[in-house]
Amino acid sequence: MAIATTNPATGEVLKIFEPLSAERIEQKLQLAASAFRDHRRSSFAERAAQMMRAAEILEKEKDECARLMTLEMGKPLKTAAAEALKCATGCRYYAENAERFLADDIVETGAKSSFIRYLPIGPILAIMPWNFPFWQVFRFLAPALMAGNVGLLKHASNVPQCALKIEEIVRRAGFAEGVFQTLLIGSGPVDGILNDSRVVAATLTGSEQAGIQVGISAARRIKKVVLELGGSDPFIVMPSADLDAAVATAVDARIQNNGQSCIAAKRFIVSEKIAAEFERKFVKRMQDLRVGDPFEESTQLGPLASAEAVTSLDAAVKKTVAAGARVLTGGHPLDRPGCFYAPTVLTDIPKDSPAYQEEFFGPVASIFRVKDVDQAIGVANDIRFGLGASAWTGDPGEAERFINELDAGMVFLNKMVASDPRLPFGGVKYSGHGRELAVQGIREFMNIKTVWIQ
Repeated sequence: MAIATTNPATGEVLKIFEPLSAERIEQKLQLAASAFRDHRRSSFAERAAQMMRAAEILEKEKDECARLMTLEMGKPLKTAAAEALKCATGCRYYAENAERFLADDIVETGAKSSFIRYLPIGPILAIMPWNFPFWQVFRFLAPALMAGNVGLLKHASNVPQCALKIEEIVRRAGFAEGVFQTLLIGSGPVDGILNDSRVVAATLTGSEQAGIQVGISAARRIKKVVLELGGSDPFIVMPSADLDAAVATAVDARIQNNGQSCIAAKRFIVSEKIAAEFERKFVKRMQDLRVGDPFEESTQLGPLASAEAVTSLDAAVKKTVAAGARVLTGGHPLDRPGCFYAPTVLTDIPKDSPAYQEEFFGPVASIFRVKDVDQAIGVANDIRFGLGASAWTGDPGEAERFINELDAGMVFLNKMVASDPRLPFGGVKYSGHGRELAVQGIREFMNIKTVWIQ
């Protein structure tokens, strides 16, 4: 895949970038190793001041950052601006809390002194996706740099200008050269970079297959990895729920980021007692969505990120329908320039079809009818993914069962799944391992050192 800016709303290739040569990659690895030696010795106060400046730049230049996101991957401009501001929030959160999160843990053992100290480990390779081109990076960057580590970013090949802008923001914030670098490379050099002794760990957000490949590569070198992979999140609605609120949120949860989010709700598991009404209201709202130019203020649903994404999604929908599913609305690409897919709702999903087994990255919702809470949990868990889950109920007993029994790293009750710097983010099963954000995220890439003084 070429490293290029291609406007998904028009299909126009706007800018092409030359990948880094092997010589330039080596120079950047040398610089990262050198930068770590100094950065790890900087104080939390120094890092916090720099991270606060990064937040200020993001807030001041949110419109420019948003324009780059919308131009390169097609998300509506207003949500792109919100993403830039969320990055600023993440920067401030770790600037304010990193020192407390990484303070020594005192342990009473009878020794003169015994404690746990959290120390940085070195340059970390971050392999990041295009769907949240700023937030995905900053939720790694902010805790990593505040902890004293340094970062090497291999961003998705279709968002190179976003990647370069992030590096620029970090440098302008006052972090030393080499503390955070963007590597404009394809997937080919990744294994060699992971094999380099100067790179001590990796984090990846992306597809299941990409996670397997990076996990295997890192395991061969005994290097720590955090993997945040796919999700086919359930959205469960029980009879005791506020149905209108559930329907309105269900549409937002499915089309967020043009339907291209790992934590977007994809499987709508509804009690048969209210399923007919849910379907009617949900389909109507999907049909009423304003689809169009993501730079237009009124647009609710923009294009998919690439023509390949449209082709892949359409093939999966057609295969699901051929297996026996019914289309309640949509089910086809839109006949217009750019990479647009119609808002789609499927039902009567066969168990052996893609809509039952796979993650659909685009505005396609699958509805399942269930008899009771037992069947709802069974259908929700009957998949290899386990990232997030949203459950809607007014029954405290049902709520407790959803919290305890849903196979997911995150369960949101009467709310759509979302990421928040204050809460750990990650999944179970084939959705990956490790956590980002909160105190758990900043401690993932640390030497958790035991100290005993007799």
